[in-house]
Amino acid sequence: MVETDLWPALAGQQLTEREAINAGIPANSLAQVPAVSAVEADKHGWQCARCQAWSPAKVSTLPAGWGYCAECIVLGRLTSQDKLYRFPPDSKPEQPNLTMTWSGQLTPEQDRVARELIGAFKAGERRLLWAVTGAGKTEMLFPVIEHALRTGGRVAIVSPRVDVILELAPRLQQAFADVEQVVRYGGTGPAASVPLVLATTHQLLRYRGAFALVVVDEVDAFPYTTEPMLARAVDQAAAGAVLYLTATPGADLLRQVRRHQLAVSYLPRRFHGAPLPEPRVTLAPDGGVGMPGRLVRLVREVMSKDGSQVMIFVPAIRQLQRVQTALANRDIPAETVYAGDPRRAEKVQAFRKGQPRVLVTTTILERGVTIYNCAVMVLHADTALFGVSALVQMAGRAGRDRDHPDNPVWYVCTHYTVNIRGALRQIKHLNARGAGK
Repeated sequence: MVETDLWPALAGQQLTEREAINAGIPANSLAQVPAVSAVEADKHGWQCARCQAWSPAKVSTLPAGWGYCAECIVLGRLTSQDKLYRFPPDSKPEQPNLTMTWSGQLTPEQDRVARELIGAFKAGERRLLWAVTGAGKTEMLFPVIEHALRTGGRVAIVSPRVDVILELAPRLQQAFADVEQVVRYGGTGPAASVPLVLATTHQLLRYRGAFALVVVDEVDAFPYTTEPMLARAVDQAAAGAVLYLTATPGADLLRQVRRHQLAVSYLPRRFHGAPLPEPRVTLAPDGGVGMPGRLVRLVREVMSKDGSQVMIFVPAIRQLQRVQTALANRDIPAETVYAGDPRRAEKVQAFRKGQPRVLVTTTILERGVTIYNCAVMVLHADTALFGVSALVQMAGRAGRDRDHPDNPVWYVCTHYTVNIRGALRQIKHLNARGAGK
């Protein structure tokens, strides 16, 4: 057997030889770890042991005759010459005295949902938490995370969006200051198996039966909705309950709810009790990207209020510089950010602190990011790239602070579209349900 002190370090993980060695397992010990062929042949193709994807032989065979997996290549290429070393999952001793260090107070409705989530954990069920943006989903998770950790289980909080994970990590660290936590995304590679893991959903491909609780935040976000392998990764990593969180569930989740295949907890009102800001539709040539005078006046109006900020969304990276320049020509400094921006995390963190007052961004910040006292302007809101869900989520960045619940939101467009109408209807519907109508 491998030295017993090494097993817990990678419990519940499946790693390549290089990953295991980089994680601290001596090469001469790997022969004693259970292993499987990373890519296995069948009559017509290749099956990947890491992501469970199947592909035909004519597509996924290298010139040397080896099979490979193109689906999970983002974590490093696997071929039929490789092995996956599977470290058996374990559970930590129960910690009945473990207490979260969050000192906040849930509202009665939040407490109701939190108790439902604990019930889902105890039953080992799959449950959707459908709550409006700004309802306090993260805070409602704290009690069930505490319960899972107390019983000796490991917990994974994952999301398709790295910005969501970067937003959640410090909040979870503050709420569970005495619990060891790791954060994994992009090229960070595998990490030791600790009680609390925050990661992008791709990282779950490195786990099997490792977590007593898996929470998938923003489950309707790209790329989770377009890559079936990520749902398989969640199922593969979970040894118990799975909770899905979103303000805008897609058709598949709603279908599962209707068919009673997925339990649901619903919260249609923000934690501070105020309704969602209802967007105002403003017509402008070219979707407003040239920032005509009346849009600049709206931005200045927001900035005239102490501490108020503006988040401006555009559908394409090429439009960022154009908007930034148009604002600069009117003496309004603004920063830009997009998915591939090397200073992405730095810029978002600076914006959280109030500098600059205006941030022009793509949809990478449409969800999971909380900026207090922030107005929202969506340019080219009529583009087909902005579906109803995206429009609702972008509008949801406004009004999240109890002291500023009515931050303005503008949908700027050349044409009034079906998606804009759908987003307005959904926000009005949520506000009506939140008011008990």
